Amino acid sequence: MKRIAYVSTFPPRRCGIATFTEHLLNSVRIAGERRDVDPVIVLYNETDGDSAYRNDPKFWPLPAQDRAAYTQMAEQVNRSDVSVVVLQHEFGIFGGEAGEYILDFVHALKKPLVTTFHTIFADPQPPYRRIQQQIADASDAIVVMNRQAISYLTRAFNLPERKIFYIPHGAPEPSGEDRDLLRRRLGFEGRKVMFTFGLLSRGKGIESVITALPGVVREVPETLYVIAGQTHPEVKKREGEAYREELKEMIRRLGLEANVRMIDRYFSEEELIDYLTACDLYVTPYPGMQQITSGTLAYAVGVGRPVLSTPYEHARDLLRGCEELLLPYGDTAAWERQLRRLLADEATMRQWEEKVRQIGAATHWPHVGEQYLKLFAKLCSETDDDAKAAERSEGEVKPIVPVSR
Repeated sequence: MKRIAYVSTFPPRRCGIATFTEHLLNSVRIAGERRDVDPVIVLYNETDGDSAYRNDPKFWPLPAQDRAAYTQMAEQVNRSDVSVVVLQHEFGIFGGEAGEYILDFVHALKKPLVTTFHTIFADPQPPYRRIQQQIADASDAIVVMNRQAISYLTRAFNLPERKIFYIPHGAPEPSGEDRDLLRRRLGFEGRKVMFTFGLLSRGKGIESVITALPGVVREVPETLYVIAGQTHPEVKKREGEAYREELKEMIRRLGLEANVRMIDRYFSEEELIDYLTACDLYVTPYPGMQQITSGTLAYAVGVGRPVLSTPYEHARDLLRGCEELLLPYGDTAAWERQLRRLLADEATMRQWEEKVRQIGAATHWPHVGEQYLKLFAKLCSETDDDAKAAERSEGEVKPIVPVSR
């Protein structure tokens, strides 16, 4: 196997898919002890431009809104020594309605294609159905990060199950810094810390946790709920900081100023790992049960922190065997009861920590990189076998068939 080309966004762009791809590329490189420079076909928009990628040979910049560029890029890949192409698919990062421009790339591509679907619907609707169907059909292998997604894809798109591979969302390992020192540095000493991070929007369900906090604080007064992250840029365009202000007003009204800390800034990955390692409990109270993948949940489990969550798709799959940690959205009494129990009972918290740590160990990036590398090698081997078979067929002496007269 020669070079691997990745199609995705990439840092310095602040995007979950970009960070995912950076980790995937590095983990595959390390797992395979690869010395070749694997190119990144990096999507960029007009706002950011391509200046961060232009002078680095490992980047092949692709303007997201230039439709003709997609076919041109596929032709460049076809002429190259790339052995396999890895597409990170999320509808919003490509040009056209629901990212349809990427279809021009996959249809023109003549190299083996592996697609990781970051969003999968149980019942896909237009225009998403048509686009995802064509990408799935054009792909030689599809990677999903949720086992339930396998049945969704086979049922919705009539795909053979052998074409779909489950590889968990990669996650970092805990911080190497002493946890007590880390907690002291972050101002968590003497507190029972709940943590939520990510781009802020109404779809995160944070208000439901805040509603449950007064009863928790009465029993565990040292409780601290840390909410980290900036407002989602699309939300900010539509309504500014209205949701953040609503949360702040709720905190004031409930008298929780000493128990909730909102941090409105971008967090580097190193900071997130520190905060996750230092917290006592990670919470994802998402109201949408169809969320098939959550990078924030993957990170928390990878770091080995106990999690309290609503039972959305990814949480149900990743936290198999930990169903007590899954609570209905909006059930304030259930959330209050379970939060009190976990934060007040150190022994129970340690038991859950051990269970989650075992789950998370299998999701660390070195393991994930090895699984992707094996998949790439398998596809390249099959492609080589097909090519050799075709060469043998072309070289065979064809029998002479008598011509009837």
